Amino acid sequence: MQAISRAQLYNKMLQNDSMTVVEVLSPESYKEFHLPGAVNVPMNESFEDHIQQMVSNKGEEVVVYCQNSECTASPEAAEKMNQLGYQHVYDYEAGKDDWGAAGLPLERSVSHEMAPQ
Repeated sequence: MQAISRAQLYNKMLQNDSMTVVEVLSPESYKEFHLPGAVNVPMNESFEDHIQQMVSNKGEEVVVYCQNSECTASPEAAEKMNQLGYQHVYDYEAGKDDWGAAGLPLERSVSHEMAPQ
């Protein structure tokens, strides 16, 4: 796992780089607001199964994030993904609070949410 800054992530988004952005917070937090195009795979007991369904290509770039730098969910998710064999996992450690504070675009929808099973 590597850290990724807000500027690096924003530039990747602007360049339409092929990557998946994953919010690892609860569905409620995701619905409140999330980064553009992000999918929701909560860091819980089902995370390993759900992330492999959502991101089947383990060679793809994946950015995980949570609320802020004090939140431990995204580093935990990144570590789990590394253990599962994902090769390019980045942790946006500052999280969605940092993204929003910078005035960058946010989404408020449920269209990309992982359905509970």
